Amino acid sequence: MDTWTETSTHMFNSVVAANRAAFAAFGVNPSEEDGVVADPTERIEADEDLPEWHVELSEDHPDRLGVGDRVEFTKTISDDDVRKFAAASGDTNPLHLDEEFASETRFKSRIAHGGLVGGLISSALARLPGLTIYLSQDLEFHNPVHIGDAVTAEVEIVEDLGNDQFRLTTRVVDAGDVVIDGEAVVLIDDLPEDDD
Repeated sequence: MDTWTETSTHMFNSVVAANRAAFAAFGVNPSEEDGVVADPTERIEADEDLPEWHVELSEDHPDRLGVGDRVEFTKTISDDDVRKFAAASGDTNPLHLDEEFASETRFKSRIAHGGLVGGLISSALARLPGLTIYLSQDLEFHNPVHIGDAVTAEVEIVEDLGNDQFRLTTRVVDAGDVVIDGEAVVLIDDLPEDDD
């Protein structure tokens, strides 16, 4: 196996694992028949979101995406989210799971995993019209997110790079404070035609 194939396979497997962790963290188990998701490959539309999710989409030109379009996704981070993410990802740092341990740290109480909170950006991107494919994501972590905090991922298209690729600003805010700041490049394809 050449280096490119090996690296691509590793990246693909990492993305699959991250998606499984995100499903678990948000309480969506594709094997459950709970009416939310029966098949992990099934697209979840904004009107099918879980009750505690809040989505806002600004699209000035519905026939195409462009600079200035933005989407927000809000979710309250629960103890269950953190525990499921820890189990799915293998990140069992006691800062996230052990209140007594966390109370002795600079944070004074348990905080959510950075990967879990950063995953809300991907949740926002999934609500853009079309099929959004991550090409890159840079993140800077500024503030912790505590259990019970309602956080909002804010994504805005700031540059059309051509060939259906866009540069976006990506932030997660908690009560007005920026907890994660970053930038992403995505490819947005048309959704496959439905043969039905």
